[in-house]
Amino acid sequence: MSKLIDYLRSKTFRKNLIWAIGSILLFLIIIFYSLGFYTHHGEGLPVPKLKGLTIEKAIEILEEKGLRYQINDSIFLIDKPPGFVVEQDPDPNTNVKTNRTIYLIITRDAPNIKFPDIQGRTYLEVLSILNNYQLKVGDTTYRSDVAKDVVLEALIGGNIVSKGQSVSKGSNINLVLGDGLGASEVDIPNLLGLDLSEAKMAILGSSLKLGIISFEGRADSINTRVIKQSPSISDTLSKVSMGTQIDIVLGGN
Repeated sequence: MSKLIDYLRSKTFRKNLIWAIGSILLFLIIIFYSLGFYTHHGEGLPVPKLKGLTIEKAIEILEEKGLRYQINDSIFLIDKPPGFVVEQDPDPNTNVKTNRTIYLIITRDAPNIKFPDIQGRTYLEVLSILNNYQLKVGDTTYRSDVAKDVVLEALIGGNIVSKGQSVSKGSNINLVLGDGLGASEVDIPNLLGLDLSEAKMAILGSSLKLGIISFEGRADSINTRVIKQSPSISDTLSKVSMGTQIDIVLGGN
């Protein structure tokens, strides 16, 4: 035991220990720099930004830079046409080696869904339903109907679409809504032969307005009756818009 302790205290042991530690450090340094040289450590080229490009353009750029690509997945986005890059891995400006594979996610065609039941529902209800089905509201027009802001028809490209019909997600849905006014035209009443009081009642009862009252002959006669009206009923005119003014001419013996 004493010999071992004496050896550990000797210059020879210290010299050998220093050589051993130095050799290990030198070996590690050589390995480190050799690996760096072999793998071109710190060297590479930045990954280009591909998001927002068409897949064709993205492939062209990657091939020019000596990089490979792989489409990892495809997703549907309501505001993006198919064939556009939406995600990439590695991220833009990441340094990579030549021939590195860049993974891409692109947009795809819209899937088909069954059109929801929206007829007879209010405009606000329909907005929520279409949004849940990933459909977009296009133009809105109004049609004469007693129901106000209620959906009467839904159209895609001018064609009526109904409940259960197959449509593409993201489609523009044009809506026809009721204006709440009902029939916009009414029959022209026949006022000829009526006295002024009767004529007023007939005009108001038809949702029309009494216009200019004029007289022919004696204006103070209690026997005056309607002898002319404008507009009047004819072969080409039998209806007018609600609120139209009716002028009358009274006359009598």
